[in-house]
Amino acid sequence: MTGLEGKRVVVTGGASGIGAATVERFRAEGSEVTVFDLEPCEGGVAVDVADRAQVEAAIAALERVDVVINNAGISVRRDAVDIRQEQWDRVLAVNLRGVFNVAQSAGRRMLAEGGGVILNTASTNGIVGHRFYADYNASKAGVIELTRTLALEWAPAVRVNAVCPGFVLTPMQEAEYTPQMLAEVDSKIPLGRHARPAEVAALFAFLASDDAAYLTGIAVPIDGGETAGGLANR
Repeated sequence: MTGLEGKRVVVTGGASGIGAATVERFRAEGSEVTVFDLEPCEGGVAVDVADRAQVEAAIAALERVDVVINNAGISVRRDAVDIRQEQWDRVLAVNLRGVFNVAQSAGRRMLAEGGGVILNTASTNGIVGHRFYADYNASKAGVIELTRTLALEWAPAVRVNAVCPGFVLTPMQEAEYTPQMLAEVDSKIPLGRHARPAEVAALFAFLASDDAAYLTGIAVPIDGGETAGGLANR
């Protein structure tokens, strides 16, 4: 990708899964990457993105911020009638408030310092309904609308886009789904498999690069065709 060499990149939730693959990809592109995560990792800073004070302090400590990959997120598989208030509050706090905290703090610096790119991890769950994830789905739909709003407000200096992965084979996914459930999902995806984290990371790299200089305010599915069909297909 063009224009990523030497960029200062922040990846939230970069200790595992899509985040870790994204860290690896940007480092391969020559970027300098800082990870915000509660789990220890190389180049990591302990940050709870739901805590605005922690986010602001971590962003302020950086010499420069060119690109933010707003990826930190959590999910719990549970029927809507069984979701406890504390679960709902925590999922929304991390997945939506956390995305806003990081985007706002980084966006202020980018607007003051000449521009940048913010990429938010949404989900196909924010585009179509999925059972057993009411809190997660609501948070990801919110991320998509937040992305569009920030893109309008901060153009032309800051580009803001969302990436909407479908089913990705990550530790979080494997913890929630049995092998049989994973196989059933694969049978319903037109490309016949889950995405690999590195494939999502490649999309982040493209959207952050100069090759995507005319893209802002979009939510890009990367789902193997999952959302291409309607009810009959599913």
